[in-house]
Amino acid sequence: MTTRRQFLGATALTLGAAATRVRAATARLDLAATDVHVRGYPTVEALRWIGEQLEKETDGRLGVRLYHSGQLGRESDLIDLARFGAIDIARVNMAALNNPFPATRVLCLPYVFDDTAHMRRALDGAVGQDILGRFADRDLVGLAFYDSGARCVYNTKRPIVTPDDLHGLKIRVPPSDIFMHLIRTLGANPTPLPYGEVYSALQTHLIDGAENNWQSFHTTRQFEAARYWSYSGHSYSPEALLLSRRRFDALRPDDRERLLDIAKRSVAYMRSLWDESERTAREYVLARGVQANAVDRAAFERAAAPVVAHYRKDAEVDRYWRAIRDLSGAA
Repeated sequence: MTTRRQFLGATALTLGAAATRVRAATARLDLAATDVHVRGYPTVEALRWIGEQLEKETDGRLGVRLYHSGQLGRESDLIDLARFGAIDIARVNMAALNNPFPATRVLCLPYVFDDTAHMRRALDGAVGQDILGRFADRDLVGLAFYDSGARCVYNTKRPIVTPDDLHGLKIRVPPSDIFMHLIRTLGANPTPLPYGEVYSALQTHLIDGAENNWQSFHTTRQFEAARYWSYSGHSYSPEALLLSRRRFDALRPDDRERLLDIAKRSVAYMRSLWDESERTAREYVLARGVQANAVDRAAFERAAAPVVAHYRKDAEVDRYWRAIRDLSGAA
């Protein structure tokens, strides 16, 4: 016969176990997300927005713990950290993805995109979605593409108008075969360096210049050393927002769909921040004496053509390149 004490004890154990299961089911999970850029940079703020939306739509059950300013390492390191589940979300520039994910190479080719609008059409369409899907080849989920602006050359020596003006200059490039090939073909000496080392390399004259967008030129204070900006617009190499496949598989099915949807919606938010911050960064550095000049774009395109031809020998790259070029000038 069960005594009242035994009954209450058993009930308490049952309720305790149930409460534990409820707490486990509703415990907050913060996805670890990382970006090499500083607080306030558009991609960083887009990640923060994703966390806010996740928290709102799950009643605080899911969120994002954001590590910005390269706190968790270089972009090349973040890819493997995400692949193996050490971090959940990584924002990585396409240049760092070219070797492990060959399909991304077309997005870094010189002058494959005419301008920002052309790039956005391609990334929002079939080409972009197809390449996003290719990250599954190595245990990642492609969540979205973010802008990285027009990459232009800047240096400490002189204005660059034609590729001949680059001859003899040591130009930093991201650790990417395509960017090294391009800068060498344009006549400069490519120097691969991690993003966080560029400012000191300019100050110590390890390099004469670099190539990047207005926001990076501004937020890293590189404009204090490199006073000549030239509108080469040679690449619009975008950013990829990547999720660990291990984390994705561990989420509830409804949370997977929710995260995919929020990441997709974050693109519009990021782009609105990007357009405003690009204008602000440009105005800021020009007001502080940086000299900016137009380049002979036709001369740059001719000089870069051998790089494009080399990579188009790959059938997949050529197929993507043709599809992107077909969107040039589309309404």
